[in-house]
Amino acid sequence: MKLKIFLFSISMFLIANIGFAQKKNAAKNIIRDNVSISKYHDIEELQNMQKGELLDLYIERIDVLVKILPYIAFTTKPGVTMEDLGIPNNSDNRKALDSEFESTDDYLKNSTEFQKKMLPYSDTTNLISGILFFEETLKSLHEYGQYH
Repeated sequence: MKLKIFLFSISMFLIANIGFAQKKNAAKNIIRDNVSISKYHDIEELQNMQKGELLDLYIERIDVLVKILPYIAFTTKPGVTMEDLGIPNNSDNRKALDSEFESTDDYLKNSTEFQKKMLPYSDTTNLISGILFFEETLKSLHEYGQYH
């Protein structure tokens, strides 16, 4: 009986290991899945918001743009993998993309800390203009694919 439990446990461990190994070698997305904004705003909506809300929107839009703009030569949409683009799904390419994501995350963390300290001193009108500019840039990225 103990032998059966032992063999069953070992086989389950091996099956789980194979599942994780396959997921680890899965093709990486060029743009992460969670890169999007929930809503576009018009100037009237933004003018009716408190400065704290505007700061959050401003920072969120910078975050999304930083995670998309470097990759527009590949794609502008989340979910596109290296394999979809013909990039070999090998260890070196996965590591390079992981390293890029880490660097981007570090930059955004530092940038967000700076913005949270400094942006409260900005003029509300300039914040609104920045948010609208960022949103127009994001909208234009949706149309970018039409140019090729």
